[in-house]
Amino acid sequence: MMTRRQFLQIAAAAGAGLFVPWNRTEAGMAYQARNFAHLLGTPGFSDQLLKNHFTLYQGYVTNVNKLTTTLAAMLKEGKVGTPEYAEMKRRFGWEFSGMRLHEYYFGNLAKGGKALDTGGPLSGKLSESFGSYETWEKDFKAVGGMRGIGWAILYLDPVANQMFNTWINEHDMGHLAGSIPLLILDVFEHAYMIDYGLKRADYIEAFFRSIDWDVVTTRFTNAPKVTI
Repeated sequence: MMTRRQFLQIAAAAGAGLFVPWNRTEAGMAYQARNFAHLLGTPGFSDQLLKNHFTLYQGYVTNVNKLTTTLAAMLKEGKVGTPEYAEMKRRFGWEFSGMRLHEYYFGNLAKGGKALDTGGPLSGKLSESFGSYETWEKDFKAVGGMRGIGWAILYLDPVANQMFNTWINEHDMGHLAGSIPLLILDVFEHAYMIDYGLKRADYIEAFFRSIDWDVVTTRFTNAPKVTI
């Protein structure tokens, strides 16, 4: 039977657009990949590109479950002092972040996009933090266009109530501790090269036309206020 705490955790995740079903196993939670097939047919993203991307995402979910099970077994067997345990612990963060960031990314896409409410609280906060929406967009696109593989993320620092556009190297380097991811752009080559080759800027333009600002706004309005 689901406990009240489990229900509240699931409800909170669903409200943020990143609900991941899971099954309880001996090792703990077994994550299940979300179905993002509703994105097929999104202008600017071929079905082949999206299907390949979904498969890659599913691989992260599989590896998170494998690592969770293996680490639990090693803990039970008293093998926590081994190099193998240490390396898998380090690897877990990379795989888990790869899983979760893809869920945020697919979650903030919609066919044809959904427009930002220019009179709403998110638009106002973007202008407050960056001077204007246009300045924010220019900066976010510049972060997404940086050389390297990783992610561009619009973060909200819930302590200072400040927004930042941030580069994440691969999946796990550069995250702002305690901050809330609002908008996520995947700039690994697999996210665009089938359709755009080396023209990452064209992919970013297609991404902007496909942003679901309703989801991003919900993430913003649901963000907690934090005092340290």
